[in-house]
Amino acid sequence: MDKAYDPFENVVGVMEKAMEVGHINKQMFEIIKNPQRETKVYLPVEMDDGSVKVFEGWRVQHSNIRGPFKGGIRYHPDTNLSEVKALATWMSLKCAVANIPYGGAKGGIRVDVNTLSKRELKALTRRYTFAIAPIIGADVDIPAPDVNTNSQTMAWVLDTYSQLQGKPCPGVVTGKPVELGGSRGRNSATGRGVVLSTKFMLEEEGMKLDDVSVVIQGMGNVGSNAARIFFHRGAKVIAVSDISGGIFKAGGLDINEISDFLAGGNHLLKDYNVPGVKHITNEELLLLNCDVLVPAALEDTITAEVAKKIQCRYIVEAANGPTTAEADVILEQRRIPVLPDIFANSGGVIVSYFEWVQNIQELTWNREQVNEMLEKLMIRSYQELRDIREECHCSWRMAAYISALRKLIYAEEIKGIFP
Repeated sequence: MDKAYDPFENVVGVMEKAMEVGHINKQMFEIIKNPQRETKVYLPVEMDDGSVKVFEGWRVQHSNIRGPFKGGIRYHPDTNLSEVKALATWMSLKCAVANIPYGGAKGGIRVDVNTLSKRELKALTRRYTFAIAPIIGADVDIPAPDVNTNSQTMAWVLDTYSQLQGKPCPGVVTGKPVELGGSRGRNSATGRGVVLSTKFMLEEEGMKLDDVSVVIQGMGNVGSNAARIFFHRGAKVIAVSDISGGIFKAGGLDINEISDFLAGGNHLLKDYNVPGVKHITNEELLLLNCDVLVPAALEDTITAEVAKKIQCRYIVEAANGPTTAEADVILEQRRIPVLPDIFANSGGVIVSYFEWVQNIQELTWNREQVNEMLEKLMIRSYQELRDIREECHCSWRMAAYISALRKLIYAEEIKGIFP
């Protein structure tokens, strides 16, 4: 029987390989490998029918060697400690690759949000915020949205934390509504970063966005925004999917029409029926012949079996950890470049950093300024990864991990061990 996929083991294994490929001193690796703190909380909530249900939640703080902990909060029925540890570790690596002064953290609650009313969801969020309040703060640990959480969730976190502190604390979370101190451009930032990453890679191949066909797995915040931006920049988006399945059209989908159809959360793609559009499964979507495949759902999507059959020319990871270590080896053997998550989806945390800076300085930037600075930081990171690839003769993923680990381990070395 095959061993179950463990996302934390996966990320540690890739880090260990990157240490070897990048010839990095291993003396401080045990510090970087293990999270600094793992907190588990039990969250009692009074349900609408008067019953009481207790939910499990976590907050893992991986590293603050380069700045305050930073990372999203996800609500999902399959959330577990190994997943949250992996996501926190990826955040530390991602912030280092992006050259922003943050460390990595992540939070999660094991819950199916589709079974909760808005009042129950608010109560759960407030209880979770109360439980982790002692270990978060604008200069300590700054949460943000993730899977099945959004600006409304962050507004509840902000209000709960501010009530506990007795004053407004806008810097405690990012991804909140603009009216409460959120940044313009934050909602679409991760998707925009995915498109920018793709653009940088294609330019080196002598191609443009309007030369390529794109397949996107997942139409949550990241996938839907990436689809819209690809579409508006001239790429041909031939397939997208959500939890109900996928849709395909060889000549390209009308993403504006699809976005309008999905707006409000009352429809799924299985209900989208227009002439020329074919309904497919999520597995069929991953195996479509295309130029760029964008996995934008959850971890463990591109397995070894999928990697053997995949027909795309490039993969750009919009989700965290969508490709297993075994699949990575196969894709490298097949010479299918993979732009890794810790670079490709870093747009969200970069603009979260901009939001945090605006809160601290009590300033507001316009959308054009935010988008311009995002592109500047991402092109700088891309150039660093390209240089490491040439130096170490390695994949994009190895280059990203080497870049991050060199920065994290250097910071540990110059700081030293306390006491």
